[in-house]
Amino acid sequence: MSILTHHFNTKYNTAPFSKIKNDDFLPAFQKGIELAKSEIDAIVRNPIKPTFENTIEALAFSGDVLDRISSIFFNLNSAETSDEMQKIAQEVSPLLSEFGNDIRLNPDLFARVKTVYEQKEHLNLNPEQTTLLDKKYKSFSRNGANLPEDKKTQLREIDKELSKLSLQFGENVLAETHAFELHITDENDLAGLPEGTREAAHSLAKSQEKEGWVFTLDHPSYIPFVTYADNRELRKKMAIASGARAFQNNEFDNQEIVLKIAKLRFDRAQVLGYKTHSHFVLEERMAETPDKVISFSNDLLAKAKPAAEKEFDQLSAFAKELDGIEQLEKWDGAYYSEKLKQQLFSLDDEILKPYFQLEKVLDGAFTVAQKLYGITFEETFEIDKYHEDVKTYEVKDEDGQLVAVFYTDFFPRKGKRNGAWMTSFKSQYIKKGINERPHISNVCNFTPPIAAFEKSEAKPSLLTFNEVTTLFHEFGHGLHGMLANTNYPSLSGTSVYWDFVELPSQIMENWCYEPEALALFAYHYETGKMIPMELVHKIKESASFQEGMATMRQLSFGLLDMGWHGQDPSNIKDIKTFETEQFAATQLYPDVKENAMSTAFLHIFQGGYSSGYYSYKWAEVLDADAFEYFQEKGIFNKEVATKFKENILSKGGTEHPMILYKRFRGQEPKPEALLKRAGLL
Repeated sequence: MSILTHHFNTKYNTAPFSKIKNDDFLPAFQKGIELAKSEIDAIVRNPIKPTFENTIEALAFSGDVLDRISSIFFNLNSAETSDEMQKIAQEVSPLLSEFGNDIRLNPDLFARVKTVYEQKEHLNLNPEQTTLLDKKYKSFSRNGANLPEDKKTQLREIDKELSKLSLQFGENVLAETHAFELHITDENDLAGLPEGTREAAHSLAKSQEKEGWVFTLDHPSYIPFVTYADNRELRKKMAIASGARAFQNNEFDNQEIVLKIAKLRFDRAQVLGYKTHSHFVLEERMAETPDKVISFSNDLLAKAKPAAEKEFDQLSAFAKELDGIEQLEKWDGAYYSEKLKQQLFSLDDEILKPYFQLEKVLDGAFTVAQKLYGITFEETFEIDKYHEDVKTYEVKDEDGQLVAVFYTDFFPRKGKRNGAWMTSFKSQYIKKGINERPHISNVCNFTPPIAAFEKSEAKPSLLTFNEVTTLFHEFGHGLHGMLANTNYPSLSGTSVYWDFVELPSQIMENWCYEPEALALFAYHYETGKMIPMELVHKIKESASFQEGMATMRQLSFGLLDMGWHGQDPSNIKDIKTFETEQFAATQLYPDVKENAMSTAFLHIFQGGYSSGYYSYKWAEVLDADAFEYFQEKGIFNKEVATKFKENILSKGGTEHPMILYKRFRGQEPKPEALLKRAGLL
């Protein structure tokens, strides 16, 4: 019996990471699938006629062992992978895809579900039970249960192939990210770079037993380089390397994979009777149809484009005046934007960073959550972790009851993918009167603390303001998971419509701009002095700096996503040509022939954002409108916070998001709040 297939004899039943070996995974998956199949068989073979309890509810709680194994394995594969784990993932993914199809295409199981579904008007179900029944029925009908056998077989083949391709896509991007480094030995090439960035690069070079400085495509190394390095040629080299990932006709090339994934998704939608993949996906979103997404995006684009073009002209003129730059290129954008921002607001990330020590910012997020929702975070050393960088916390309510276990993992390393995300090692649900509390994790890639060596002083991890908002953003997702309070695991926490899931995360970013909140954590790491109010005002003032360009960039990604998934992609032969067409309406910078976006667009080709990238902007409308309510009553107003917690955070996907939102806000969201905040009105 594998360690992974039974109750962990640990505090709060947390994952015993140090005892799990890679060899445990495959047998555990096989056993988990076997257990889940026997639970399904028991439902199907039940001689008693189908009821909500013996069919829908039984199905909702089946497969919990397999779910637990999957969450542990795939979370580790993102945060702590290895060649061996990637090999296991390639072996396991088709097994899981096959198992999923075994359930969704099981005619006897579907017959029972359908029987209950057809009586739903007479069952006297509460809203959560009604949602569960709808979702369970749709998980069959939307995945081929009503299809003839030959089409079911076709669907299985497509799903198997897709699960392999998306894994391969992600592995290629990771390999390409790690394959490039910029090794600098001439100190003059570091001109413009902040002290902390130089130290981190020197520290990395030392760890590789190299002289000088090493820069990589990992965000904490890449972003400061293209933002501050005076050497334009080296910025160009870095930017082109980043944009060329998996677009270099080598063994890690993703061009064919992108074309295959897009085509297979389209084929799948067609088999299921949908016009395109987007039509299939959006049926279960607040946006409902591709037309609505396109018109929402184009409306915003019409408002953002004049501002974006004006901002771009201003930036171009500034770069020309400052350095005689005739044509602003992509590798100039961050560099001159930072300089212009400094000139307009006398605001520089390097002035701000000393006030944003990682530990203090995290404590600040904890304090904001305590003031709003009455929960506390206490670090614990009794919970196993998968890497020494990870920290663990017990989250408790005002009565000292456990709310959640919270893991944080904040620094880049080999084997950890770029970016920032929230995930869960165990879902929240209520079974047999016991409220099982969730185990939630936030994973980011911030600049690590620098150890003292040679002449350098030790330095804690100091965040840019952008990283501060990233931490709050992921923590918002974390709260959505931690404060979950639903009966069924599949409706718990962040299991909501995809274009609603960013509301709890994006709303949290707003507190980073509020003097009252900054006063909780923005203290200079050396002097202990609070951030000066004039800097706080500048942060607030600069919040809408280049918002037109930022909006247009975000919309361009969403429109590219819809381009791949909102039509028959069979005629797309060349990725670069296709992207050029898709970006025509949103392009500001000249194109870079060596670069492509799609080949490293993890959100849509490996994450769950296909036909859903627009949801960042969609949720911004919600978050601006929701935060306006907090501002009207006070940003720590208990009444508004309780409404938000009870109607949004704790409810998960138990009801339609618009119903939940209106219950919180008393009305539908208005886009004016976003346009006002972005300075686009």
